[in-house]
Amino acid sequence: MEQFIDENGKRVELSFHKGEFQQESYHVLVICCYKGQWLLTRHKKRGLEFPGGKREQGETLEEAATRETFEETGGVIKEPLFIGEYKVFDRTPFVKTIFFAEAEEMIQKYDYLETEGSVLWNGDFSQIHGDPSFSFIMKDQVVESALKKVREMDLMT
Repeated sequence: MEQFIDENGKRVELSFHKGEFQQESYHVLVICCYKGQWLLTRHKKRGLEFPGGKREQGETLEEAATRETFEETGGVIKEPLFIGEYKVFDRTPFVKTIFFAEAEEMIQKYDYLETEGSVLWNGDFSQIHGDPSFSFIMKDQVVESALKKVREMDLMT
């Protein structure tokens, strides 16, 4: 298990094993790509980030990952693959599950809810720390470690 302090000064524990935390996960983060490029969304307040969000009542984490990716980017994914999970020790600690998925298609939408839609990107994530156009979510060890895991598993085609 990896432990670190995130961009907001919160303690984070990251694991690549399912069920590592006693607390149930109600959030998802989807490391997503489309045709060999990273599929990001531009959050209206936070900036560029991978799609994700909260699981709705009665929804599985996989269903939440699929729905959030579509809502925020128009990307259609099937069978998101579990990568890991992490716990943020905030006032109310929470667990977020990390998935990897490839979008099969992109659908143009008129409403992307709290985001401004999709951004395809093929840059180097190690160069984004000083870039204010990227969300704080992209700048801590969660995304860095998850991307390393995706490469190790040879998932990016």
